[in-house]
Amino acid sequence: MYRRFFKRFFDIIISFTALVCLSPLLIIVTIWLHFANKGAGAFFLQERPGKNAKIFKIIKYKTMTDERDENGNLLPDALRLTKVGKFVRSTSIDELPQLFNVLKGDMSLIGPRPLLIQYLPLYSPTQARRHEVRPGITGWAQCHGRNAINWQERFTLDVWYVDNVNLLTDIKIVFITIKKVLCRSDISSATSATMEPFNGNN
Repeated sequence: MYRRFFKRFFDIIISFTALVCLSPLLIIVTIWLHFANKGAGAFFLQERPGKNAKIFKIIKYKTMTDERDENGNLLPDALRLTKVGKFVRSTSIDELPQLFNVLKGDMSLIGPRPLLIQYLPLYSPTQARRHEVRPGITGWAQCHGRNAINWQERFTLDVWYVDNVNLLTDIKIVFITIKKVLCRSDISSATSATMEPFNGNN
């Protein structure tokens, strides 16, 4: 009953309430990033696979500039990540616009993080099970390492969540997420400012 009805009901109520209460902060951050990103805009929209691998456009705050080298290639993430962007990422404020995705029904507050479309052909049948539920703003894998764990660990945790969706688990994830946000932990991997690309083997 929770998985089929109440989870979506809570998503709608909580995301709408959060958007109303956080609207002053969202306006301030939008203006702040507009200037910090050197004309690259404040929002980042990208197609991602959702439940049953249905494609939707995720919306996040843009934390990097679009600066390129002399050959027209984007500079590495670490060089494009602005001081403002680093703060927005470290506090997880960059995830807040996804509340619109939750309200729309593309996402849930809690579930496996929506990854890149190009990863879809690389998943094993077991890894692909992460798409049996709506992707989330936070999830079981984020509670156990976020960007600091490897891909295989992340997928194992995602599939565990798919098999164990319940109210108590979601409440636990909420509290662990709040703790990690306040401590600003596991934001980067060991070798990257964000997360290394998935190639099917790592």
